[in-house]
Amino acid sequence: MHAVRIDQLSHAYGSRRVLQNLSLQVGEGEIFGLLGPNGSGKTTLFRILSTLVPVSEGAVAILDHDLSSDLHAIRRQIGVVFQSPSLDKKLTVIENLRHQGHLYGLSGATLRARMLELLERGALMDRANEMVETLSGGLQRRVEIVKAMLHEPRLLLMDEPGTGLDPLARKELNNQLESLRKNHRVTILLTTHLLDEAGRCDRIGILDEGRLVALDSPDALRARIGGEMIIARARDPVALCEKIRGKFGGDPRVLEDSVRFEKANGHEFIARLVESFPGQIEAITIGKPTLEDVFIQLTGHRFRNGTSEEDRTVATPHR
Repeated sequence: MHAVRIDQLSHAYGSRRVLQNLSLQVGEGEIFGLLGPNGSGKTTLFRILSTLVPVSEGAVAILDHDLSSDLHAIRRQIGVVFQSPSLDKKLTVIENLRHQGHLYGLSGATLRARMLELLERGALMDRANEMVETLSGGLQRRVEIVKAMLHEPRLLLMDEPGTGLDPLARKELNNQLESLRKNHRVTILLTTHLLDEAGRCDRIGILDEGRLVALDSPDALRARIGGEMIIARARDPVALCEKIRGKFGGDPRVLEDSVRFEKANGHEFIARLVESFPGQIEAITIGKPTLEDVFIQLTGHRFRNGTSEEDRTVATPHR
């Protein structure tokens, strides 16, 4: 069974279409990421999946329930963590959880046992009686997840969970999500514009201007490019691009002030490139393909608000 099935989903705000014929499936037990820059449509898709926006075109099924007709059944089986904090900062951690439990009909010994179990699982037991406003951003995110899991949902939806967190807090968040998947068989679907966060998902769907442009595991997507990515910065990148294509073939592309192309054994090729065009290359960057490279190859433009997955090696040619 699939946790989520989307078939030819489209959505518009007035005359502006923000999702266009989107189809994908998320398997049970997956950590699945929707990756895209701001304006790609991922937040609208998240709002539809979390039952806040109705399906207008196409079909969506969550845990074998039709999103257009079985809202009550779906809401009992999903947990939602929004990008904007939903905790009451003037209450303690335990008070926030207690109020959430009441919304789902939990009370008494059952609710208390469930709260204590989740606080222990989330390493938050020593914070239970602290005011939420005194907690760090990473700790507040952990409380948000505990709150969302209180009614034991089978699917956890998260909108930009790593935004605003430092690298250590993002690593702790990833460990928490992996524990939910591994130990408690929870399917996790998250939206993100952070490339490193997407790189830790089992599979990702890349969105651009409302369209799904790629769907696969991060490793498989990076492997589509192959070789190494070479980025040559130049005063006249258009002219340099044509010269590289004429001499070496391939599919070099101009992006802003640079020429980008893939080459097997790129480290060995750099010397030939510099020797072929003396004085025309200001700097060269080389590295393994990243998800940003995949995005650029698919769309022809840069992933504007992502964070790099890895550093590249930079060389400045001798003049």
